[in-house]
Amino acid sequence: MVAQQQTGDLRHARTGIELRPGLDGVPATQSAICDIDGEQGLLTYRGYPMQDLAANSSFLETAYLLIWGELPSRDQLAEFEHAVQMHRRVSFRVRDMMKCFPASGHPMDALQSSAASLGLFYSRRAIDDPQYIYDAVVRLIAKIPTMVAAFQLIRKGQDPIQPRDDLAYSANFLYMLTEREPDPLAARIFDRCLMLHAEHSLNASTFSARVTASTLTDPYAVVASAVGTLAGPLHGGANEDVLAPCSSRRAVPRTLALSWMRPSRPSAKSWASATGNTR
Repeated sequence: MVAQQQTGDLRHARTGIELRPGLDGVPATQSAICDIDGEQGLLTYRGYPMQDLAANSSFLETAYLLIWGELPSRDQLAEFEHAVQMHRRVSFRVRDMMKCFPASGHPMDALQSSAASLGLFYSRRAIDDPQYIYDAVVRLIAKIPTMVAAFQLIRKGQDPIQPRDDLAYSANFLYMLTEREPDPLAARIFDRCLMLHAEHSLNASTFSARVTASTLTDPYAVVASAVGTLAGPLHGGANEDVLAPCSSRRAVPRTLALSWMRPSRPSAKSWASATGNTR
């Protein structure tokens, strides 16, 4: 039961606890993972400015940084990249399930269902086992691009194509999506787009994931919950509304794209030395 005080505050009649609709102004947690300064246009991951990461890192290296808190060594990054590469393929049963999805279905709905289905194959409800968590993280990072690309082809009446082990993470996704090897510049730009979207602090989908994870369910259900939240038009779905006007504009000139992608900091060797990363 809620009572309204003379000050206009809403409080529980018995406990006196103030009601904050939508948790407005209520800090939910503290995090050292990400910091966003919208007014200044600054984004940092684990203390590293995004512009430095974009110039010198990759999506998988950045994902490693976000998940485990430190930039990987050369050997750690190679091991992580190899693990992701080895888990790109999805079970034929998952592909058969996706073929039953209506062609008119929304890709985010297909992704949510497909991500949840991974739990049927790999979930052990062993969240206290670090190796299980590591394997789940690797599988989700590796298989989600494959499932997204598969649905795109299936909804067009085509069979999905297998990942290529000789292509890097972002280039392989574009290959599976378009059925042709992408231009290296396009792959590089897409890789940086993934980095920019990798972490945005405690937004709605992250909050949803934390609530789901707090019940001690498996990581696949956690990600499926976050995907469902992300799909809403007041969250990630807003990006979809931008596509129509953007698609009517001329393509960005290659020279402009190249200048945007040119590193603004020292070489990768200097970057590794400056950060203590000896990979």
